Amino acid sequence: MTPDDREEWLRSIEQLAVELANLAGAQITNALGREIAVRYKGSAKGEMFADPVSDVDQKVEELIRARLATEFPDHGIIGEEIDEAPDPAREVVWAVDPIDGTSNFVNGFPLFAGSIGVLERGVPIVGAVWVSTSHVLRAGVYHAREGGPLRFDFEPAAPRSVPANRRHLAGEPDRTPGDFPWDMRQTGSAAVECAFVAAGLLRVSRLARPNIWDVAGGLALVHSSGGTIRMNDGAGWQAMTAFESPVEAGTSLGLRRWRGALLIGEAEAVAMLAAAHPKG
Repeated sequence: MTPDDREEWLRSIEQLAVELANLAGAQITNALGREIAVRYKGSAKGEMFADPVSDVDQKVEELIRARLATEFPDHGIIGEEIDEAPDPAREVVWAVDPIDGTSNFVNGFPLFAGSIGVLERGVPIVGAVWVSTSHVLRAGVYHAREGGPLRFDFEPAAPRSVPANRRHLAGEPDRTPGDFPWDMRQTGSAAVECAFVAAGLLRVSRLARPNIWDVAGGLALVHSSGGTIRMNDGAGWQAMTAFESPVEAGTSLGLRRWRGALLIGEAEAVAMLAAAHPKG
C-alpha cells in the first residue's frame, strides 16, 4: 500500500467511524424520554445491580455490526454487548462501545458517549467518540485518524487553552493524596474523559481498569492531540502505543480480555499522577 493509498484508506475508515458514532448518538438521543429496559450483568456474579445494560446498548451494537459486515467484512469486531472474540488473524479490529456511561444514561444524567475505535495490530489508528456535550456545549463527534488532527464534527478542535487559568481539572476515580494544581471530577465515562482530555477540557485523567471498548476510540483522540498515554499492568507505568492480548498460563486470551490502568493527558500531569499511584 502506497502512502497515498494508506491515507485514503484511513480517511474512509474515519468517515465510517464518524457515521457509526453518530448512529449511536441518534439512537441514544431518540431513547431519551421513553421507558428504557435495563438489565444488570453483575447480577450473574452475585453483584446486586452492578454494570447496567440498556436495550439501546444492544440495538446500537447490532446496527453497527451489520454495517461493518457490509463495509469491511474482513475486519474483526470487539463489542461490549455481544460476547464474540474476533479471529486473532484479523489485522484490523473495530472496538465498539454503544453507550459508555450507561449508568448515567439510564438515570438521565446527561453525560455519556458512543465510542468507535479502530485498531491495526493493536495500535489505535482511528477514533470517533460521540459525546452528549462538548467544548461547544452541544452533542457531536470528536474524531481523528493516524497522522491527522483532532476534529469535532469535521471542524478543527485544537485543545482548549486558557493561559491565565491556574486551576485545571482532572478525571479521577477516587481522591488522590497530595497537593495538585487541579480539581477532581468523576464523569462516569472513560470515553468522555478521553475525549475531554484530547480537547483540553481535562488536563489529565486516571482510568482505573477500563475495558478495551471503553478507550480504544478515545486513545486515538488523545494521541492525535499530542497527549501522553501510559499503562500499568502491575509492573509500573509504561508508555503505551498498542493494546496487547493478555496471557494466562502461556495462552493468549485475545484483545477482548484486555484491561489495564491508564493515565492520559499532559506529560507533566501524567508524571505527577504516576508518582502518586505507582501501582496503578
